[in-house]
Amino acid sequence: MIGVRASALPPAEVERFRADLATLLGRPFADGDILALAVSGGADSMALLALGHAAFPGRVIAATVDHGLRAAAADEAAMVAAWCAGAGVPHATLAADRAIGPSDIQAGARAMRYDLLEAWASTAGATLLATAHHADDQAETFLMRAARGSGPAGLAGIRTRRALGGISLVRPLLGWRRAALRALVEEAGNPFVDDPSNSDERFERVRVRQLLAAEPWLDPLQLANAAAHAAEVDGALADLADRLWQHHVTGADDGTVRVALPDVPRELRRRVARRAIEQVRSTAAIDRPAFDMASNIESLLDALERGKSATQGGVLAAVKRGIWHFKPAPPRRSH
Repeated sequence: MIGVRASALPPAEVERFRADLATLLGRPFADGDILALAVSGGADSMALLALGHAAFPGRVIAATVDHGLRAAAADEAAMVAAWCAGAGVPHATLAADRAIGPSDIQAGARAMRYDLLEAWASTAGATLLATAHHADDQAETFLMRAARGSGPAGLAGIRTRRALGGISLVRPLLGWRRAALRALVEEAGNPFVDDPSNSDERFERVRVRQLLAAEPWLDPLQLANAAAHAAEVDGALADLADRLWQHHVTGADDGTVRVALPDVPRELRRRVARRAIEQVRSTAAIDRPAFDMASNIESLLDALERGKSATQGGVLAAVKRGIWHFKPAPPRRSH
C-alpha cells in the first residue's frame, strides 16, 4: 500500500487551495458539494488530489482515464488507485470507450477524456469536476493561440469554470506554477509519474513548453494574467452580443433567423452571425459540414457587408434591405 501523506502538506498551501476554489466558485465550498478530481498520476494531478483531500476530507472522489494509448497507463492508474485506497478517497479507472484516430491524437484523447469524466462524475453525484491545469498550461495555451491569430475568446485560453453536461468543470490551480506543484508532492513523499508524451517534440505544446523554459523573459504568470484579461474582454463582448441578440434578432416559422444590427464593431457582428448560424443549424438538425462558435466566418461577413450572399456550415446568409437572413442552404444539385 502506498503511504498517504496528505497531512504533510503545508497548511498554508491547503488554505490557499481552499480559498482559490471559493474565489472561483464565488462562494465557499458548500456542505452539499462533492468535488470530483481528474487524476492522471502526473505531479500536477497528484498535487490536486492531495490538496483536495486535505482541504475537503471525505468530500472528494477521483478518477483516472486510461486512453488505451500506452501500456504503462494501467500501472499509472493502479498507482493512483492505491494512493486513494490508503487515503479513503473513492477512485475509478475509466477505460477508453472508442478508438482514437491518428490524425490528432491529443484532441481525440481530450474529447474522450471529458466525455468519460463527465459521465462518471454525474453518476457519482458530484457537483464539481476539477482538473489540474495550472499557470504554465495557461501560458502555453495563450502562446499557441496567439501564434494562430486568435481573438479574445481564443486568447482567454483555459477557462477557470465552464459547464460540462450537468456539472461545473473547474480549474482551481490556474494560479499555481508547475514547479511548485511538483515540489509539493515531492516534499510530501507522494508518488507521481512523468508522462513521456510531455517531452515528445511532435506535439506543439511540448515545443512551446521548451520555448518558455529557454526564454526566462516569457513569464508564465504574466502570460496567464494576459489570458485572464482576454477572458474579461471576451465576457464583456459576450454580454454586448447577448443584448444585440435580444433586441435586433428575430426568428420566423420557416426557420429563418433575421438580424437587423445597428452600426456596431465587426467583432459584435461576427458573434451575432455565428450565433445565427448555430441556431439555424440546431433548428434544422444540420450537422454537416462541421461548424462551431470558433469557426472562421470572415469571408461570410465580407460578403454580407457587400450586400452579397454566402454559405457556411450548411446555412445560407443573404442581405435584404439591410437585414441579414440566415436559413438552411438548399441542397446541392447533382449532375
